[in-house]
Amino acid sequence: MITQSAKNSTAAPLSVDVWRGDMIESRHLVHAVITDFSGAIVEKWGDVESPVYLRSAIKPIQALPLVETGAADAFNLSAAELSLACASHTGEELHAETVKKWLARIGLGIDDLECGAHWPTYKPAERALAAKGEEPTAAHNNCSGKHAGFLTTSVHLKEHHKGYIHLDHPVQQRLLKVLEDFTDLDLSRAPKGRDGCSIPTIGVPLLNAALAIARFADPQKMPAERGAACKRIQSAIAAHPEMIAGSDRLCTALNRSADGAVIAKVGAEGVYLAALPTLGYGVALKTVDGTTRGAEVALGFILEKLGLMSSRMHEEMDSFVLPVLKNWNEYEVGKIRIGAQVS
Repeated sequence: MITQSAKNSTAAPLSVDVWRGDMIESRHLVHAVITDFSGAIVEKWGDVESPVYLRSAIKPIQALPLVETGAADAFNLSAAELSLACASHTGEELHAETVKKWLARIGLGIDDLECGAHWPTYKPAERALAAKGEEPTAAHNNCSGKHAGFLTTSVHLKEHHKGYIHLDHPVQQRLLKVLEDFTDLDLSRAPKGRDGCSIPTIGVPLLNAALAIARFADPQKMPAERGAACKRIQSAIAAHPEMIAGSDRLCTALNRSADGAVIAKVGAEGVYLAALPTLGYGVALKTVDGTTRGAEVALGFILEKLGLMSSRMHEEMDSFVLPVLKNWNEYEVGKIRIGAQVS
């Protein structure tokens, strides 16, 4: 339970400064907070009480019903598929083919996905698909693994799965209940929108989002079944980071190199949630201008501040969290770094 005194604390947002040559050319402001399982604030920057859409950053928690209902075991889902259920993937062949085989195993097909189709976001995968004269399908959608998970749960519970993207469908009602459990909020009157993949997205303060991901990180204090589901999803992501995102993505580099000490997921519009199992903390952050590059640098700063950035993590992550800017001739022209806090 978040205390009122904690909610009344104030701090300036983080500044992420974009340098070109000798001066700051642009600046991203980031609201961020770290809490423990109880909701006690470890540290905060900026406004963490106003609601934000968590977008895809909440996917590891949205995957919990897939495990808790018994659907994952009923259809013998692999750890790789569980990681894919939490993914915003790049549409590489590995992702799309895994989704197709998964859907076939539950007696459904690509046409049952209600996430829409788009080209792979990984350019080599996009070019390879185009070179074959093929068009993208819903399996290439970055959220297709999450949607396959929704369909699996619905099939297992013998629900009519059509329309599972709508708020009144049992799939979405289960997700809403889980989010309420983890955030300690009644979300009936929370701001609501529709995500890029067409499911509802719910407005949640960063403070409560950090509480939610801290509880995901520290599940031994939860009921045994839920705690086991959290641990299983954490292990799946750590074991198969290539599924959570894909080539040239921070989520894959981070979850691959952190050895389970950090389980992190990006969301659209500059959102990041990170579970820190070894500390029992959760991190929630969002860039004011919605840029992912600002969120990545801010996340790296926070993980460094908490003493979690190992040499291996630096090796794999520094191109994202301590980026050097280059032009088309590969000349170094600038860098992006944490700056002074802005009042």
